[in-house]
Amino acid sequence: MVYGFALWTYTLLPLPETHEIECSPVQLVPGNFVHDILTYDVSGIGALLRTPALQQVVLNIALFLPAGFLLRALWNRGVVFATVTSLAVSLLIEVTQVTGIYGLYPCAYRLFDVDDLIAKTLGGLLGALAALFVPRGRARTAAAPEARVTVGRRLLGMVSDALVTVLMTAVAGIAIRAVQLYVLKVPFEQLDQAALAGVGYAVPFVIGAVVVLATGRTIGDHAVQLRYAPGPGPVYVSGAIRYLAGIGGFQLLGLLSPLDILFALVSLVLVFTTADRRGLPGIILRRPLEISREAPQASPRAGR
Repeated sequence: MVYGFALWTYTLLPLPETHEIECSPVQLVPGNFVHDILTYDVSGIGALLRTPALQQVVLNIALFLPAGFLLRALWNRGVVFATVTSLAVSLLIEVTQVTGIYGLYPCAYRLFDVDDLIAKTLGGLLGALAALFVPRGRARTAAAPEARVTVGRRLLGMVSDALVTVLMTAVAGIAIRAVQLYVLKVPFEQLDQAALAGVGYAVPFVIGAVVVLATGRTIGDHAVQLRYAPGPGPVYVSGAIRYLAGIGGFQLLGLLSPLDILFALVSLVLVFTTADRRGLPGIILRRPLEISREAPQASPRAGR
């Protein structure tokens, strides 16, 4: 999750104001970075290392080293798969940039550069090769189950819910803009801002609600492996209470700002002051909060 948001941050942020953007060109000549480097002072190693054009190439490679490494070492994928996936993700980033985030802006505010695409793919390849030194497919030994829910785990779950909500809002906004621009042929200046805001609120709320009603846990709960202890009644009832007393209630109150800020502050205080960090949902449900990860079961030993 951290790496995914890092990619988002380094390649698309900061988002400029529409009236402040300067349209960027497209660079489709492979190896053009060499010409760019030679336009600077390269009389010595120190001067070369301070060259912005070289720094851009090196940092693009470094940005995708973790992608190749994680795909190979963590998910047991091959070097070819990791390299192709790095190419696909880097291409997605470049296309997102050149389209002005798919119509969010009237033109590209960042340069589409084929050399960036090559550098990022190379980074994924090098990361995958580095992961060859990590044993593949080794057995994972689960740590002993934690006895209690920590503040850090609880807060990370809440932050995860908030980040997922923000990301889904952004994706929904981009999608509805694209529909208006490319399907309905609405001029950029006449985009329906009310529709953008409505979809931005509705999509994360509905998706989050479906997850909670089906499982009794929010997306953030799943991310940090937390759950409220099972109790009487259907899962969707306790799930609805869990949602409305948590991230769902925060989203609804966002329509009546600044009540959402007060709700967030109360929820934060209750994390520190309630037993087992159960917070407001646990108080209403009258159930403890627990770690959902199950202890590994020992495999039966073969008879001698």
